[in-house]
Amino acid sequence: MSELSVNHLLGIKYLNKKDIQLIFETADHFKEVINRPIKKVPSLRDITIANLFFENSTRTKLSFELAEKRLSADVINFSASQSSVKKGETLIDTVNNILSMKVDMVVMRHPNPGAGVFLSQHVDASIINAGDGAHEHPTQALLDTYSIRERFGEVKGKNVVIVGDILHSRVALSNIYALQLLGANVMVCGPKTLLPKYIKDLGVKVETNLKKALNWCDVANMLRVQNERMDISYFPSTREYAQQYGVTKALLESLDKEITIMHPGPINRGVEITSDVADSKQAIILDQVQNGVAIRMAVIYLLASKIKH
Repeated sequence: MSELSVNHLLGIKYLNKKDIQLIFETADHFKEVINRPIKKVPSLRDITIANLFFENSTRTKLSFELAEKRLSADVINFSASQSSVKKGETLIDTVNNILSMKVDMVVMRHPNPGAGVFLSQHVDASIINAGDGAHEHPTQALLDTYSIRERFGEVKGKNVVIVGDILHSRVALSNIYALQLLGANVMVCGPKTLLPKYIKDLGVKVETNLKKALNWCDVANMLRVQNERMDISYFPSTREYAQQYGVTKALLESLDKEITIMHPGPINRGVEITSDVADSKQAIILDQVQNGVAIRMAVIYLLASKIKH
């Protein structure tokens, strides 16, 4: 069996096209597993995984935990808000304490960009980045591109627009890397204040008019506005943002073609998309959630197979 070229999943930029294809093929297999009456496989019975979340997360954490349990791994959950980190313990101390309990793999979300890379250089365990600041969120990009492949048969040649708060979004950066590796055409769309200065260097198209962007694309991935990462106001009001960059049923019906709507969640209903769009047949948001478990099972399984016991 082929294996990943990496020992950690720190970001999409460290993967190659073969890695992503291997993850997708493995996820196809696990998708069959999670649709069976007995959803567990004994693959990782001897592996212990620690989930370290230094930032709040509901969906990603639940998705990882479910993936780990479906693979029969032993799971330790660690929430930094209730831990010694509050007392000033360093990241390495925290992790080394957990590793001394003989943990094989660490799934970590951290507010600082590069925290996963830093950790991978200092501890002897396989690291999965579950989001580091506004930098990367690799498993989200994998499940998003996997969902596009499932919908269209392939990602290559598809026009994908990422709409919204590109500046603060780790999902946007990881998605751009993954989509480009797989041969999709990528555009970003949002208010100028929410587009990073370096965005054109990434080889993506830039559009500030939402209707033009939607008429160009096959898929629109709608990002929420990351209010928690904003220390200043980037647009006049949420209402004005929704009017210019929110997708409504009327807007979708006014387009030249039918497009697919995605959202990494959590959704601010009525801001970036209205409820009737989120719940429509054009949206594959719930497919993304289901695919998230299969993709995370695939990543954990493939990384665990490289751990020498």
